[in-house]
Amino acid sequence: MSYTGKPKIAHPGLPRNQLGLTARDYEGAVSTLCAGCGHDSVTAAIVQAVFELNIEPHMLAKMSGIGCSSKTPAYFVSQSHGFNSVHGRMPSVTTGANAANRQLTYIGVSGDGDSLSIGVGQFVHAIRRNLNMCYIIENNGVYGLTKGQFSASADIGSKPKKGQPNQQEPIDAVSTALSLGATYIARSFSGDKEQLVPLIQGALRHNGFALIDIVSPCVTFNDHEGSTKSYAHTREFYHQVVDMDYVQPAAEIKAAYAKGEVMPIELHNGSKIVLRKIDESYDPTSRAKAFKYLREHFNAGEIVTGLLYLDETRAEMHDLMGNIDTPLAHLPLSGLHPGAAELKRILKSFA
Repeated sequence: MSYTGKPKIAHPGLPRNQLGLTARDYEGAVSTLCAGCGHDSVTAAIVQAVFELNIEPHMLAKMSGIGCSSKTPAYFVSQSHGFNSVHGRMPSVTTGANAANRQLTYIGVSGDGDSLSIGVGQFVHAIRRNLNMCYIIENNGVYGLTKGQFSASADIGSKPKKGQPNQQEPIDAVSTALSLGATYIARSFSGDKEQLVPLIQGALRHNGFALIDIVSPCVTFNDHEGSTKSYAHTREFYHQVVDMDYVQPAAEIKAAYAKGEVMPIELHNGSKIVLRKIDESYDPTSRAKAFKYLREHFNAGEIVTGLLYLDETRAEMHDLMGNIDTPLAHLPLSGLHPGAAELKRILKSFA
């Protein structure tokens, strides 16, 4: 027997956020993905991220395309808006929704096939427009729904369960986004919730296009010896470049300590983090240095993770176009219709 609902019973002692909601209120349907799928770990990280950010469920819009990854929006924040588009078309659907209502928080979940193969053109233009959204790629290097063919992110030499090793050059989502001008770029691993949650929180609060490329192993078709998207390979070559946390704007927390020292900090919600000052050689605000760093470590076989690039100076799509803040559905007809005289003037300009 299968079912999609979850029991409504919750422990009365569960922590509540500023809205009075528990993490259970941000869950969705029961997952139908394979047991052990990295995508379910990403879902858990998203649930924690939006719960801690105090995002009202009805102010969140979940967008997706086609693939195992694009099933996951059904598994979190069931009381939010959602749209499951056709294969590779999630960015354009999100662009339209965002253009109509910029007050919602948009999170798009896609896969390496959905974004880097059939949908690569859509992916490119969402970045070019600096669309205000959090764009998550659950990257496993294969087409899981169609039984394990290589995707565009499969590395040269990566071995399938059956058949010949891949000989095609991979498309690296992070390097592609960096070259196209994305303003928030990060990479993480589905098995590293401690790193992934603050990266998602930062992406959701970033004003512009925020990409998180998440290595999320496919336990059924791509978790064997020889795969570069397996749990074993990722853990062996995992290279964290920036230690980070995300704290919502509030009264300033100050800390003074020297390079190389460690300092525990208590956050506004009562939780604690430990800060360590790291080497300043990596600069996440320099696109050129970030690209060089990524390429060097890619050639060394390392998977660089963390916040890789951040640009808070570039205007997002609405600001570039001078759009109003009010959702189109809330505007009166007089504000949407230019009137007969204005239409006549516009038509005359094409004569």
